[in-house]
Amino acid sequence: MKLLIVEDEKALSDSISSYLEQESFVCDQAETYMGALAKIEQYDYDCILLDINLQDGNGLELLKELKSNHKGDGVLIISARNSLEDKVSGLKLGADDYLPKPFHLSELGARVAAIIRRRHSAGSNFIRLADILIDIQARAVMVDSRPLDLTRKEYQLLLYFAYNKGRVVSKNAIAEHLWGDDTGAMDNYDFIYTHIKNLRRKLVEAGAGDYIQSVYGMGYKLQVP
Repeated sequence: MKLLIVEDEKALSDSISSYLEQESFVCDQAETYMGALAKIEQYDYDCILLDINLQDGNGLELLKELKSNHKGDGVLIISARNSLEDKVSGLKLGADDYLPKPFHLSELGARVAAIIRRRHSAGSNFIRLADILIDIQARAVMVDSRPLDLTRKEYQLLLYFAYNKGRVVSKNAIAEHLWGDDTGAMDNYDFIYTHIKNLRRKLVEAGAGDYIQSVYGMGYKLQVP
């Protein structure tokens, strides 16, 4: 799942990014209002961690921009400004949650995961795809009640397809979602085909249907009965 950390304290932003990447998230970072605005205009995120106090602007204005453009990114406000007015303003503007500084990274990770669950799976820890069951909290996959061994990227890829079930997703969208800003240094997206081929093979060998379809000239789609 892809996150954007909007935080002008570089050390804190790096610490948050390092922790959340260990929790299997892909993290982009922005230290300024304008940098964050450019990213939210270019990409879609599962959740944006948004500081209110930025050197060149107010984080709440970014939140207004998101909502005026009808973007569905989840938003967790993280700010040292712990006034009731700021909290109420952020929630009224459409933020999903508010976490005052200082905070424990484990709580931050739990709040982010909860926002994504609410937005993608109605708050449930499980996603059922015919004979496939994804346990989001345990980051585990089962086929007909038998555990399936997936790599970290294969799991993230399956979860991304599950959240976009029935929709065609392009190679570019998959790359951006699973590798974030690192995709800019890649010459081509052949590696995506390899990950998808391996994921499909493991699912079929485990007894699941071959649900990931290639859509010629467009990308891929997860289609389940």
